[in-house]
Amino acid sequence: MKLSKVLDYAAAAPLKADLAAARGTALAIDASEVERMGALCLQVLLSASRTWREDGNVLTIADPSAPFQDALRLMAAAELAPQGDA
Repeated sequence: MKLSKVLDYAAAAPLKADLAAARGTALAIDASEVERMGALCLQVLLSASRTWREDGNVLTIADPSAPFQDALRLMAAAELAPQGDA
């Protein structure tokens, strides 16, 4: 699954729907093209991370862009960062 360049308020509902459709499987999320991420999309991603963990599945963030990593740091969400990044 590839994330949009801009993860703002308008992107939150489609992101939630895409994640819901992928539930029950291992999922790699490509964050390489993210240029901006707001708090609402971060909440969606954090919720998905917890859901995948509780379901016993793996959710990974692949190739996080610098802006994606910066957003994780700024919003204290290092748990979403790939190992060794944020």
